[in-house]
Amino acid sequence: MKRLLFAAALTALTLPAPADEGMWMLTDLKRQNEAAMQELGLLLPADSIYNPEGIALKDAVVHFGGGCTGEVISAEGLVLTNHHCGYSAIQQHSSIEHDYLTAGFWAMSRQEELPCKGLTVTFIDRILDVTDYVRQQLAKDADPQGTNYLSPKYLTQVCERFLKEQNIALGTGGKAELKAFYGGNRYYLFVKTEYSDIRMVGAPPSSIGKFGADTDNWMWPRHTGDFSLFRIYADKDGRPAAYSPDNVPLRVKKHLNISLRGYKEGDFAFVMGFPGRNWRYMIADEVEERMQTTNFMRHHVRDARQRVLMEQMLKDDAVRIHYASKYASSANYWKNAIGMNEGLVRLHVLDTKSAQQEALLQRGRELGDTTYQAAFDRIRAIVQKRRPALYHQQAIQEALVTALDFMRIPSTTALATALKSKDKATIQAATDSLRQAADKYFASVPYPEVEKLVGKEMLRTYAQYIPADQRIGIFQVIDKRFKGDTDAFIDACFKYSIFGSRENFDKFIRKPKLYKVTSDWMVLFKYSITDGLLQTAIAMMDANRDYNAAHKTWVKGMMDLRQANGQPIYPDANSTLRLTYGKVASYEPADGAVYDYQTTLEGVMQKEDPTNWEFVVPDKLKQLWKTKDFGRYALEDGRMPVCFIVDTDNTGGNSGSPVFNARGELIGTAFDRNYEGLTGDIAFRPSSQRAACVDIRYTLFIIEKYAGASHLIDELSIVE
Repeated sequence: MKRLLFAAALTALTLPAPADEGMWMLTDLKRQNEAAMQELGLLLPADSIYNPEGIALKDAVVHFGGGCTGEVISAEGLVLTNHHCGYSAIQQHSSIEHDYLTAGFWAMSRQEELPCKGLTVTFIDRILDVTDYVRQQLAKDADPQGTNYLSPKYLTQVCERFLKEQNIALGTGGKAELKAFYGGNRYYLFVKTEYSDIRMVGAPPSSIGKFGADTDNWMWPRHTGDFSLFRIYADKDGRPAAYSPDNVPLRVKKHLNISLRGYKEGDFAFVMGFPGRNWRYMIADEVEERMQTTNFMRHHVRDARQRVLMEQMLKDDAVRIHYASKYASSANYWKNAIGMNEGLVRLHVLDTKSAQQEALLQRGRELGDTTYQAAFDRIRAIVQKRRPALYHQQAIQEALVTALDFMRIPSTTALATALKSKDKATIQAATDSLRQAADKYFASVPYPEVEKLVGKEMLRTYAQYIPADQRIGIFQVIDKRFKGDTDAFIDACFKYSIFGSRENFDKFIRKPKLYKVTSDWMVLFKYSITDGLLQTAIAMMDANRDYNAAHKTWVKGMMDLRQANGQPIYPDANSTLRLTYGKVASYEPADGAVYDYQTTLEGVMQKEDPTNWEFVVPDKLKQLWKTKDFGRYALEDGRMPVCFIVDTDNTGGNSGSPVFNARGELIGTAFDRNYEGLTGDIAFRPSSQRAACVDIRYTLFIIEKYAGASHLIDELSIVE
């Protein structure tokens, strides 16, 4: 029976991959995907999506803030993305007096659009396959460590050489990035233009844009209006420029047409965006490692931190506004880690990976090629060796780096060096510099009592998972000076450290002393965390270097296997522009349960709970629902569509991605995945993986009917 099951698994591997699996490189569409997409329903040539010689849909898809996707929807640089992608910008402008997180924000004129410090929008101008060129450079350049093929520093140098040799000039705001794909088996260069004057135009209240919050996150059905609007500004000549009142809305070369025609079950759809990371080429041992290290720590450590934060956020609106974005970011991948581990077990992904890897090993044996087996054995040995260090590293990262804002204290190294020199001018310069850094630090942690509570919980949590003899060095101090009482140590940090309070710092900086710096509790704590990360990195350094080489060989084998079986290939996601395609599709999460492909405003009202902040419904939205005042955005039966799902391949970074119909018209904005599909980062399951999308008709309904911002609707190119 085992042999029969195994033979069936191998047979499945020789069949074409599901049409909707793959985060495809745009440069490969014409050759690899066009025919399959058109067979599924695409009504456009691939050149209309990506055209290296002309304008195409690609030119209206932007990298939003470096971690999300956006789409240009008007000729004057209006960008649509998710509410959660714009969340930090909304928070940036929020205060007790102007709580845009709660009330929403709508600029009723260009003058009211708010500049967002630090926010960028990036266009991809050109994508060049430079594999042959990089290989030539690798062959001639010295590489004593054998790591150039993946080194960002080295690839930056090669990128600069290529640009110079090809006479490619980067204009204002121009950037170029050379990245490795398929574990270093291929290389692509991206020529970009980055705009930094980005202004907030509109955002619904969180009761719409974040409806369902943590409870509904990663779930289906969803009823969330997860969108926000921004505008790109440039100088009068259309070039990227720092913020200036004289800047004007960018006249873009491409914006999207918006369709009100809707969709039905089985309709073709495709998505373009910037998926962050996935790991489709892992072997089974690596999947198990991910479950027991990264996912385990994200689950348990973030759970502890979030309980503390939520309790404090519910008590004080100012605290809620300050921590809102941090909490949302933490909660997002907390639930992701839980769902992924559950799904990996439920869907027997380890068995799937075992079958896939055996297929490649068998091919190697048939070809008399031992490199695949050698790479496989090496990866397994490396994973076993590095797992304890990786487990500890993830504990430090989650509990003591990501979680502790107060550990972002400024560096005191320059001042300590100056004090040792006893040179007055050097001391004065270092003092002034530290004072400026401290001003920024104290502004970033305005609630020390909350930080103290989080710090206590995180030290207890870290100690719970790391044995005493393996903990970072500060625990020797805690054991000796505080008799193992981590709470007392945190209290001492805030009571006595020069960064424990503004008063402490002001007193210190008036007359800085070297001994106060070298014996400061917070400074010692930060050094100990840094040393802990360094020691775990050193413990994995040789293993990871060997891993990269073995992984490159393994991925090359998987590429060859798929191509030998007539399958198209795609690289793991790495925050570069990709396309995925599939169809609008319902699914069955469990026996006897069917989830429809669309939700409506009826579901919002059914979920309403005035006693639960996650499910509060604004009065105006309820009134619009009662009167059925949906305008031209309603379905034929009079209901108001809210969200829908497609079976396209996606991951983090696809948030805000445009969802297109077969004609290349915008029908929605991707914002999430379903819980049953969280294994997709490692193994794609078309029967269960879905991307949740905001229906563009709901977005327009909220803009026009709820916000009364019809001037924004007037900017758009709408197809009835």
